[in-house]
Amino acid sequence: MYWLAGGFLFRRVVSPFHKLDPRTKLIIAIEFFALSLAASSIISISAVLLSILGVAVLARSLRRIGRTMAFSLVFAVFIFSINIVFGLGILRAFTYALRFLAIISSTSLFFVTTSPDELEQIMKWLRVPRDVVFAFVTAVRFIPVVMLDTFQIMDAQKSRGLELEKGNLIARVRNMIPILIPLVVNSVIRSGELAEAMESRGYGSTPHPTSLYRMKLNWYDWVVLVASVAVFGVALYIYHFYNFPF
Repeated sequence: MYWLAGGFLFRRVVSPFHKLDPRTKLIIAIEFFALSLAASSIISISAVLLSILGVAVLARSLRRIGRTMAFSLVFAVFIFSINIVFGLGILRAFTYALRFLAIISSTSLFFVTTSPDELEQIMKWLRVPRDVVFAFVTAVRFIPVVMLDTFQIMDAQKSRGLELEKGNLIARVRNMIPILIPLVVNSVIRSGELAEAMESRGYGSTPHPTSLYRMKLNWYDWVVLVASVAVFGVALYIYHFYNFPF
């Protein structure tokens, strides 16, 4: 479980993809997302998924994206089962499940390779209100931390004799109380520390605060943008004029 939660934490890696401007990475992720929705066959969706994994290899983040895919595999199996139950056929059910994995991988590629600071800069560049930006970036930062806290508390309570896997449904829900109470207490303490840090830094004192870092599109960003848009257009043309057998 720690291996799975670690996939949601940002780690800076030296790679050509990480050096790109965050807006460039956002556009690439949007293109992959759109291609995942536009693809209608197993072959085309598999091509999109393999392209995403190829970019992940270039970004040296294949293992981390694999963790998010492993987490999403449970939902993909659920989507496959629901479509089978409603009689859509194995082929179409597999197509929908594969499309879901491609969509998750496209979004994961952006968040795994983009730091919360860069994400904040993008949202400010899009003229998103500052309070919304702060709330979203804070959630991105702390959700993986809360996941790790949950696993640590579960291990600590198991070492004290708490049995989470035994008993009926009601008993298992009751056994989660020793997990939830320390988790809520830790979250409240962390929220208080965050509020003190915001107050000490004068959050909200100026209507238009400046930033230490500024985004700048370099020549390689423009090269990657032009190439990605060209590939995106060719892929849409192929999807529109050519029908794959499955």
